Amino acid sequence: MAPALLASIDLTTYTNSTQGLNPSALAIVGHVFARVTPDLVDNALLHLQQSVGRYTNYLSVEFLTSIDDVVSLLDAGAAKVFVSRSQLNQLLGLKVDQNRLVLALPGIAKQDIIETIGDTVIDVYAHQIHDVDLVEAWLKEYGTERPDVFVSFATPVIGDVLRISKLSAIPLIPAESLTLDPKKEPELMSVAKLVMANATSDRPDGLFSTLVTDERGAALGLVYSSEESVSESLRTGRGVYQSRKRGLWYKGETSGDIQELVSISLDCDHDCLRFVVRQKGKGFCHLATATCFGHYTGLSRLQQTLQNRKASAPEGSYTARLFNDPQLLRAKILEEATELCDATSKDHIAFEAADLLYFALAKCVSAGVSLEDVERNLDAKSIKVKRRQGDAKPAFAAQVAAAAAPAANGTSTKEVVKEAASIPKSQDDSAGLKNGRIAMRRYIASKETRETVRAALQRPSQRSSDSIIAICNPIIDAVKTRGDAALLEYTHKFDRATSLTTPVLKAPFPVSLMQLAPETIKAIDVSFENIRKFHAAQKEDKPLVVETMPGVVCSRFVRPIEGVGLYVPGGTAVLPSTALMLGVPAMVAGCKRIVIASPPRADGSITPEIVYAAHKVGAESIVLAGGAQAVAALAYGTESVSKVDKILGPGNQFVTAAKMIVSNDTNAGVSIDMPAGPSEVLVVADATANPAFVASDLLSQAEHGVDSQVILIAVGLDETQLAAIEDELHAQANALPRVDIVRGAIEHSITLVVDTIEEALTLSNEYAPEHLILQVNNAESVVAHVQNAGSVFVGQWTPESVGDYSAGVNHSLPTMGYAKQYSGVNLGSYIKHITSANLTYQGLQNVGPAVMELARVEELEAHRRAVSLRLGMS
Repeated sequence: MAPALLASIDLTTYTNSTQGLNPSALAIVGHVFARVTPDLVDNALLHLQQSVGRYTNYLSVEFLTSIDDVVSLLDAGAAKVFVSRSQLNQLLGLKVDQNRLVLALPGIAKQDIIETIGDTVIDVYAHQIHDVDLVEAWLKEYGTERPDVFVSFATPVIGDVLRISKLSAIPLIPAESLTLDPKKEPELMSVAKLVMANATSDRPDGLFSTLVTDERGAALGLVYSSEESVSESLRTGRGVYQSRKRGLWYKGETSGDIQELVSISLDCDHDCLRFVVRQKGKGFCHLATATCFGHYTGLSRLQQTLQNRKASAPEGSYTARLFNDPQLLRAKILEEATELCDATSKDHIAFEAADLLYFALAKCVSAGVSLEDVERNLDAKSIKVKRRQGDAKPAFAAQVAAAAAPAANGTSTKEVVKEAASIPKSQDDSAGLKNGRIAMRRYIASKETRETVRAALQRPSQRSSDSIIAICNPIIDAVKTRGDAALLEYTHKFDRATSLTTPVLKAPFPVSLMQLAPETIKAIDVSFENIRKFHAAQKEDKPLVVETMPGVVCSRFVRPIEGVGLYVPGGTAVLPSTALMLGVPAMVAGCKRIVIASPPRADGSITPEIVYAAHKVGAESIVLAGGAQAVAALAYGTESVSKVDKILGPGNQFVTAAKMIVSNDTNAGVSIDMPAGPSEVLVVADATANPAFVASDLLSQAEHGVDSQVILIAVGLDETQLAAIEDELHAQANALPRVDIVRGAIEHSITLVVDTIEEALTLSNEYAPEHLILQVNNAESVVAHVQNAGSVFVGQWTPESVGDYSAGVNHSLPTMGYAKQYSGVNLGSYIKHITSANLTYQGLQNVGPAVMELARVEELEAHRRAVSLRLGMS
């Protein structure tokens, strides 16, 4: 659509103009014309880069001799360039779209102009016109079925400009000669008059139908305008219309649902105006909907939802979690992009594309980027002249090649993993449902092969650990090399705590940061004492001393690890229990430096429960950071963060990956407690178990996250007994605020029906659960058969919850089957054993010959001599 006018600017001075249209007003007019000379090319490129998406740029480049410069301007976003005849021919030879080229006429003789127009479909430009009558005559003669004609004036006068405008030519007017407020600046030309010069109306009242849209082109509603309302809208920068009953209508003046004006234009027949606006408040319609045609749909609706969630997210909202955990969001985008690449059928591709768009838009909204911004960038890319080859970057091409290699060899490329489910996207999503009810899949072990049972017990896998490590490595390197500065940058970026100026809160912690309800303090104190008692009982009272042979005394004694870093997940979460579970045994062990790391809230503060727990355990400081950056700070130290010798504590995939990375770096000199993964529970239940208790134990872990897994091994239960548990699971799950997360976990959780308790324990030991709950008859006797588990909860009165909080056992436990190799956090996690040997001369005489012989066999002569010299032997 041709513009109503072009505001002509001088690129060297227009931003400092004291009269006429300023840069923000140029955006409403929508089109800008500027003359570019060789010395202004860089200035023009910068101007184009800064203005993409705000207004369209038309550039006169007939003074440029370099076609490369012209192409660069087109690439940078110029909608059209005004060129000489020779430049035109060269650009057409480069396959530049002719709609982006305007031929600058060499003169204004009527016949020359008409012949030029007749010879080409290229738009033309008649510049610095003196004889307006002549231009008016040949415009009338040629008619409207022609390319666009642009006209500038030697001496622009409003009457001459309107004459040309009414013939559908496009006037070029210096910006300093234009005004949006003709009452205030009567000596300047009214933009409203020029915009409306060609407008027509067939209404008796002379009003103009006006379609109001958002920046994406979605129709918000239909209103009416007059030249006065258009002028007022331009003046105020808001949506102002003409009410047929009440005169000027300032949209939102009473409701507060105002409109920020983006642009005004006419349709192709000049009988309908379009106002593009940014709608504020509840929406355009008086019914408080986004549009007069109902609510938004599709991406516009999703964007509106995400923006609302960002402003005020409901507690437990998954979208809020995405906004608060950039690493999770990054992982989900990578995951969904991979799944879209793997999709094949039409429905599957649509499903995966929708998932990817959801997470991509969440990334945009979290950074303040709108769909309109994205679409403006798409438009800018679509008009580029020079194109890249478009090959994939080497790292991604290598991944695809590696994935394709097995297929080329005739083997399957599909990963043998059970993917974690996502949160159900809608009521129609079947995740975690069976016949419309929340239920786990059921297997009768006696009717299944061993391979089927093993596959059913497979944990949901986290996709692409390599990509997570690739994300963590540069973060760790940055903190390692730049210390506090990098730590703060990542905290500002990932936790949005932009007001934070120091990454560490030092002890003693201000009392003002520990203001808690009395009942909360009591709960923390009770838990603290129980955890302390249990871990204090694990102390070794005295060194181990053994005389292995006369005169040879071996001993082992305990020393605490001097510095420990305790990672406590945080941000929107409140997890004082983790601070206690990690901090109390460190205190009991006598660690000299206890450093807690926990992500801050958006305002830069830390939850008072965690500060109080840190105070109780004697922490020297709290590092206000999370993720890989916090792990790096603990491992290497910064200007403010004390380096530690061991890092303990749970976290997401990025925390776990970062712990593994630093523990493998010999320069860090730091160890970790254990690999960690999503929470899990296995409940063994027989006919004596209470169905409500069983269901509640399963759900207490399922609510942790969609990547959690819960397993029920039912010993000898019949259909009625199984149904009773399933009924309780469905009813209790639907009563939970995190029911959608529960459904995601239930999607990959199972019930295994077995005949005997021995069979149940065999399967449990093979699975090696983080939490094992025994709701069976004579449960204490069954504990003797437990070989692999993080922690065991014995009998119907021992829910796993007591282990999470207050019983005294530790809740930092091995997951993902690592209970076969690792213990949960205990006092031993914070100490090291040092051995010693003490020999008398007699002792060396007794053991020396064996030492010397083995040293000879291993050809370590210095070892042999260290003994022989003492014994006076050669």
